[in-house]
Amino acid sequence: MSDNVHFGPFTFELESGALSKHGSAVRLQPQPARVLAALLRSAGDVVSREGLRQELWPTGTYVDFERGLNFAVAHIRSALGDSAERPVYIETLPKRGYRFIAPVTRVSDAPVQPPEPAPLPGEPVVAANRRLVPAWAALVMGVATVAVLAAVAFAWEEYRSRPIRVAVVSFDNETGQDTLDEVAVAIADQTVVRLATPERLARLSVVGNSAALRRPRDFRDIKEIGRAVDVRYVVLAQMKIDASKVRLIAHLIRVSDEAHVWANSYDRGAFTLDAQSEIAEAIASAVSNELTGS
Repeated sequence: MSDNVHFGPFTFELESGALSKHGSAVRLQPQPARVLAALLRSAGDVVSREGLRQELWPTGTYVDFERGLNFAVAHIRSALGDSAERPVYIETLPKRGYRFIAPVTRVSDAPVQPPEPAPLPGEPVVAANRRLVPAWAALVMGVATVAVLAAVAFAWEEYRSRPIRVAVVSFDNETGQDTLDEVAVAIADQTVVRLATPERLARLSVVGNSAALRRPRDFRDIKEIGRAVDVRYVVLAQMKIDASKVRLIAHLIRVSDEAHVWANSYDRGAFTLDAQSEIAEAIASAVSNELTGS
């Protein structure tokens, strides 16, 4: 049994190092695959360069470690379509290491079920894994099946017609500048307002004022949020900073499997009121397009 990790459109097999996108194989060399496996096993946490060296190049193995690690990370980013300047998956922390920042879902391969025993000679089968039953019982089963299918079809149509429920989690200020706390809150609040316009409320139901949405990032659980406020999708974002600009990275996460549905980053020299409003509308528009196609 092996573990698979899902993030965005990608699936990565931790044991074999195989990477695929939408089911199609993506070429990844062995050494970068081991680096990606190490980052995914500690997703959300910083993996130090020294920790990667000890795992990939143990004591006694003499290689150009810095060049080898830089190549491995660059190769991973190329395979994922990521960039160091505007990371969606792998964030570089200068002099510290790397962190996998996209939400991930880890699942194990299901064991193979043994086949059902073959029917006895001369004993026909009316459905998979079922012996022949008397005619009256078969008729009852058929009527019941039609009734169940009709009920399922009705329930599915009713479910599709309901507004899609989405929650906007408090955006995280990870810049270290307390003055940007209010900016992160303001953009999240404006995103709720933009998603709650009359034309969007025809297809969306927005939750933006719940204690479950204001928990710190380290204590946040997407599936728990989904259960607490009964939503199918969650919008979240982080603010980061470098020497020249502030970046907000927004994500749309599907609650059922915590898959990354959409993500984008927005760079600004200053987050003025106009810039906050512009970014909130851009996020709301992208989320609406992804969920409703409009």
